[in-house]
Amino acid sequence: MVWPWVAMASRWGPLIGLAPCCLWLLGAVLLMDASARPANHSSTRERVANREENEILPPDHLNGVKLEMDGHLNRGFHQEVFLGKDLGGFDEDAEPRRSRRKLMVIFSKVDVNTDRKISAKEMQRWIMEKTAEHFQEAMEESKTHFRAVDPDGDGHVSWDEYKVKFLASKGHSEKEVADAIRLNEELKVDEETQEVLENLKDRWYQADSPPADLLLTEEEFLSFLHPEHSRGMLRFMVKEIVRDLDQDGDKQLSVPEFISLPVGTVENQQGQDIDDNWVKDRKKEFEELIDSNHDGIVTAEELESYMDPMNEYNALNEAKQMIAVADENQNHHLEPEEVLKYSEFFTGSKLVDYARSVHEEF
Repeated sequence: MVWPWVAMASRWGPLIGLAPCCLWLLGAVLLMDASARPANHSSTRERVANREENEILPPDHLNGVKLEMDGHLNRGFHQEVFLGKDLGGFDEDAEPRRSRRKLMVIFSKVDVNTDRKISAKEMQRWIMEKTAEHFQEAMEESKTHFRAVDPDGDGHVSWDEYKVKFLASKGHSEKEVADAIRLNEELKVDEETQEVLENLKDRWYQADSPPADLLLTEEEFLSFLHPEHSRGMLRFMVKEIVRDLDQDGDKQLSVPEFISLPVGTVENQQGQDIDDNWVKDRKKEFEELIDSNHDGIVTAEELESYMDPMNEYNALNEAKQMIAVADENQNHHLEPEEVLKYSEFFTGSKLVDYARSVHEEF
């Protein structure tokens, strides 16, 4: 597993060596899901990584946060802040009528004043509530993971304890690693694993609140796994993203830098359209939401504000954006028909017969 903030060249280098006869397969995989960018590997990693490694490695995808850890857009963000814990409840193979009914139940919860219209303020309140749900879920998971890496149960995890568990998850003997660390002997690990370890150690130091002792408490470990829970760690995550994308070294991002990440390696028009749409989405996000003063440059401060999942101003902006997507009658509110018609935007699942079903569900 390559850590999300490892240099772009090292992450995409292996693609260059693919034999021509395999390119058709890569293109086919990319075209199976036009909404999923090839740069976002979080779902694939979750399927192939073993459970123990997942328990101790910080995730590269954070629910309710607008960017992935490597700077790519979180393509599921709108569904995450609309559905909260119900995120997995709208599968494509689910019974359509049941899914529509569930969606209308959510509509009723968002519609606080029961006028059968969702305003920007109502949507803002809902987004904040669903984001808080993701925060709570992350805290509960972190407690479980903390216990997995705190073998002596003293309420603190040292870097060496974590390092032993991490290398054990990569196939090394836990006893041999522990003995080598205790005797201050050099550990033999491959270059990729060593690079990941160095990045993890940097992140460990950042999560270690003053006074620094290299021992993480349960709260500090939460910041290590989920930087969105800590202002300092959120700032560190932004710094890493800027470092990865900043090509001219001025410690800020221009539009070309933000949209220049590697995209799909496909050789047909459909694949090119996917890439063009992806670049268009990133450019729009940069210009309309991240670049707050519209000067064509995004500073670390602007990116930090944009990334903060509990920023109420950002939540209001998101609410307005989400309403605008489905607001066909241009009354600046969402109505049941509109939410059902644009169900794929809100739930990731397209629900058929939306107009006729409104009367059924109400």
